[in-house]
Amino acid sequence: MTHQTIPPQDGLTIRPAAKPQLRYKALRSIIALILREMTTTYGRSPGGYFWAVAQPVALIVVLAVAFSLLLRSPPLGSNFILFYATGILPLRLFQMLSNNVGGAVGFSKPLLAYPRVTLVDALIARAILTVLTQLVVAIVILVGIYVFVDSTDRLNFNAIFLAYGLTILLGVGIGALNSFLFTLLPVWKIIW
Repeated sequence: MTHQTIPPQDGLTIRPAAKPQLRYKALRSIIALILREMTTTYGRSPGGYFWAVAQPVALIVVLAVAFSLLLRSPPLGSNFILFYATGILPLRLFQMLSNNVGGAVGFSKPLLAYPRVTLVDALIARAILTVLTQLVVAIVILVGIYVFVDSTDRLNFNAIFLAYGLTILLGVGIGALNSFLFTLLPVWKIIW
Protein backbone atom coordinates (compact mmCIF):
# COMPACT_ATOMS: atom_id res chain seq x y z
CA MET A 1 0.00 0.00 0.00
CA THR A 2 1.50 3.33 -0.98
CA HIS A 3 0.76 6.64 0.63
CA GLN A 4 -0.62 9.31 -1.62
CA THR A 5 0.30 12.87 -0.97
CA ILE A 6 -2.28 15.57 -0.83
CA PRO A 7 -1.69 18.40 -3.30
CA PRO A 8 0.33 21.26 -1.81
CA GLN A 9 -1.51 24.13 -0.21
CA ASP A 10 0.50 27.25 0.38
CA GLY A 11 3.72 25.43 -0.55
CA LEU A 12 3.30 22.62 2.03
CA THR A 13 2.96 18.94 1.25
CA ILE A 14 0.74 17.07 3.67
CA ARG A 15 1.24 13.35 4.16
CA PRO A 16 -1.24 11.17 5.97
CA ALA A 17 -0.13 9.85 9.36
CA ALA A 18 1.14 6.28 9.60
CA LYS A 19 -1.27 3.70 10.89
CA PRO A 20 -1.05 3.37 14.69
CA GLN A 21 -0.55 -0.41 14.66
CA LEU A 22 2.58 -0.04 12.50
CA ARG A 23 4.22 2.53 14.79
CA TYR A 24 4.58 0.14 17.70
CA LYS A 25 5.67 -2.90 15.70
CA ALA A 26 9.23 -2.85 17.01
CA LEU A 27 8.17 -2.10 20.58
CA ARG A 28 5.74 -5.01 20.61
CA SER A 29 8.41 -7.34 19.21
CA ILE A 30 10.95 -6.19 21.80
CA ILE A 31 8.51 -6.67 24.69
CA ALA A 32 7.58 -10.13 23.41
CA LEU A 33 11.26 -11.07 23.10
CA ILE A 34 11.95 -9.79 26.63
CA LEU A 35 9.10 -11.88 28.05
CA ARG A 36 10.34 -14.93 26.14
CA GLU A 37 13.87 -14.36 27.40
CA MET A 38 12.67 -13.99 30.99
CA THR A 39 10.80 -17.27 30.94
CA THR A 40 13.55 -19.23 29.21
CA THR A 41 16.46 -17.80 31.19
CA TYR A 42 15.05 -17.41 34.69
CA GLY A 43 11.79 -19.37 34.58
CA ARG A 44 13.11 -22.86 33.91
CA SER A 45 15.47 -23.30 36.85
CA PRO A 46 14.39 -23.58 40.47
CA GLY A 47 15.05 -20.26 42.13
CA GLY A 48 15.31 -18.38 38.83
CA TYR A 49 16.06 -14.82 39.85
CA PHE A 50 17.25 -15.98 43.26
CA TRP A 51 20.42 -17.32 41.62
CA ALA A 52 20.96 -14.02 39.83
CA VAL A 53 21.34 -12.44 43.28
CA ALA A 54 22.86 -15.36 45.20
CA GLN A 55 25.80 -15.94 42.85
CA PRO A 56 27.34 -12.44 43.09
CA VAL A 57 26.58 -12.29 46.84
CA ALA A 58 28.47 -15.55 47.39
CA LEU A 59 31.42 -14.33 45.32
CA ILE A 60 31.55 -11.01 47.18
CA VAL A 61 31.38 -12.68 50.59
CA VAL A 62 34.08 -15.23 49.74
CA LEU A 63 36.43 -12.54 48.43
CA ALA A 64 35.72 -10.22 51.35
CA VAL A 65 36.34 -12.93 53.95
CA ALA A 66 39.47 -14.23 52.22
CA PHE A 67 41.08 -10.82 51.81
CA SER A 68 40.02 -9.58 55.25
CA LEU A 69 42.07 -12.44 56.71
CA LEU A 70 45.13 -11.38 54.68
CA LEU A 71 44.86 -7.58 54.84
CA ARG A 72 43.91 -5.13 57.58
CA SER A 73 41.83 -2.81 55.39
CA PRO A 74 40.72 -2.67 51.76
CA PRO A 75 42.71 -0.55 49.31
CA LEU A 76 39.84 1.94 49.15
CA GLY A 77 37.28 2.69 51.85
CA SER A 78 36.86 0.86 55.13
CA ASN A 79 34.64 -2.09 54.24
CA PHE A 80 35.82 -5.18 52.34
CA ILE A 81 32.32 -6.24 51.33
CA LEU A 82 31.48 -2.82 49.88
CA PHE A 83 34.88 -2.63 48.17
CA TYR A 84 34.42 -5.95 46.37
CA ALA A 85 30.74 -5.35 45.64
CA THR A 86 31.50 -2.08 43.84
CA GLY A 87 34.05 -3.88 41.68
CA ILE A 88 32.30 -7.16 41.00
CA LEU A 89 28.83 -5.79 40.23
CA PRO A 90 29.87 -3.54 37.29
CA LEU A 91 32.19 -6.28 36.01
CA ARG A 92 29.34 -8.79 36.14
CA LEU A 93 27.06 -6.31 34.35
CA PHE A 94 29.60 -5.98 31.54
CA GLN A 95 30.19 -9.73 31.26
CA MET A 96 26.51 -10.65 31.26
CA LEU A 97 25.63 -7.84 28.85
CA SER A 98 28.36 -8.61 26.33
CA ASN A 99 27.66 -12.36 26.49
CA ASN A 100 23.87 -12.07 26.27
CA VAL A 101 23.84 -9.47 23.50
CA GLY A 102 26.54 -11.44 21.69
CA GLY A 103 24.38 -14.56 21.76
CA ALA A 104 21.16 -12.80 20.73
CA VAL A 105 21.25 -14.00 17.13
CA GLY A 106 21.77 -17.64 18.07
CA PHE A 107 19.14 -17.50 20.80
CA SER A 108 16.47 -15.79 18.70
CA LYS A 109 17.32 -17.34 15.33
CA PRO A 110 13.98 -19.20 14.95
CA LEU A 111 12.07 -15.99 15.65
CA LEU A 112 14.07 -13.95 13.14
CA ALA A 113 12.21 -15.79 10.37
CA TYR A 114 9.10 -13.78 11.23
CA PRO A 115 8.92 -10.49 9.32
CA ARG A 116 8.08 -8.41 12.41
CA VAL A 117 11.10 -9.58 14.40
CA THR A 118 14.38 -8.00 13.35
CA LEU A 119 17.95 -8.54 14.43
CA VAL A 120 17.96 -5.15 16.15
CA ASP A 121 14.84 -6.14 18.13
CA ALA A 122 16.61 -9.25 19.40
CA LEU A 123 19.72 -7.29 20.39
CA ILE A 124 17.71 -4.57 22.15
CA ALA A 125 15.51 -7.08 23.99
CA ARG A 126 18.44 -9.02 25.40
CA ALA A 127 20.25 -5.80 26.33
CA ILE A 128 17.22 -4.35 28.14
CA LEU A 129 16.54 -7.54 30.11
CA THR A 130 20.18 -7.97 31.09
CA VAL A 131 20.58 -4.33 32.13
CA LEU A 132 17.38 -4.33 34.18
CA THR A 133 18.21 -7.64 35.85
CA GLN A 134 21.77 -6.66 36.72
CA LEU A 135 20.74 -3.21 37.96
CA VAL A 136 18.12 -4.75 40.26
CA VAL A 137 20.72 -7.25 41.49
CA ALA A 138 23.19 -4.41 42.16
CA ILE A 139 20.59 -2.34 44.00
CA VAL A 140 19.49 -5.30 46.13
CA ILE A 141 23.08 -6.15 47.04
CA LEU A 142 24.21 -2.58 47.75
CA VAL A 143 21.11 -1.82 49.84
CA GLY A 144 21.64 -5.10 51.69
CA ILE A 145 25.23 -4.16 52.41
CA TYR A 146 24.20 -0.79 53.83
CA VAL A 147 21.39 -2.33 55.91
CA PHE A 148 23.31 -5.28 57.36
CA VAL A 149 26.90 -4.02 57.45
CA ASP A 150 27.99 -1.02 59.47
CA SER A 151 29.60 1.23 56.87
CA THR A 152 30.53 4.86 57.13
CA ASP A 153 31.49 5.16 53.47
CA ARG A 154 29.47 7.60 51.37
CA LEU A 155 28.41 6.90 47.84
CA ASN A 156 29.13 9.32 45.01
CA PHE A 157 25.99 8.80 42.91
CA ASN A 158 27.27 10.85 39.95
CA ALA A 159 30.30 8.58 39.64
CA ILE A 160 28.14 5.47 40.08
CA PHE A 161 25.68 6.50 37.35
CA LEU A 162 28.52 7.45 35.02
CA ALA A 163 30.34 4.17 35.63
CA TYR A 164 27.21 2.09 35.09
CA GLY A 165 26.25 4.09 31.99
CA LEU A 166 29.67 3.61 30.42
CA THR A 167 29.67 -0.06 31.40
CA ILE A 168 26.31 -0.52 29.70
CA LEU A 169 27.51 1.24 26.54
CA LEU A 170 30.69 -0.82 26.42
CA GLY A 171 28.85 -4.08 27.10
CA VAL A 172 26.22 -3.43 24.42
CA GLY A 173 28.89 -2.35 21.92
CA ILE A 174 31.10 -5.40 22.49
CA GLY A 175 28.02 -7.64 22.52
CA ALA A 176 26.73 -6.25 19.22
CA LEU A 177 30.18 -6.64 17.65
CA ASN A 178 30.41 -10.21 18.95
CA SER A 179 26.92 -10.97 17.68
CA PHE A 180 28.05 -10.00 14.20
CA LEU A 181 31.38 -11.82 14.48
CA PHE A 182 29.81 -14.99 15.91
CA THR A 183 27.64 -15.33 12.79
CA LEU A 184 30.38 -14.27 10.36
CA LEU A 185 33.25 -16.29 11.88
CA PRO A 186 32.03 -19.20 14.05
CA VAL A 187 35.58 -19.72 15.34
CA TRP A 188 35.39 -16.26 16.97
CA LYS A 189 33.02 -17.70 19.61
CA ILE A 190 35.74 -20.13 20.70
CA ILE A 191 38.40 -17.41 20.64
CA TRP A 192 36.22 -15.02 22.65
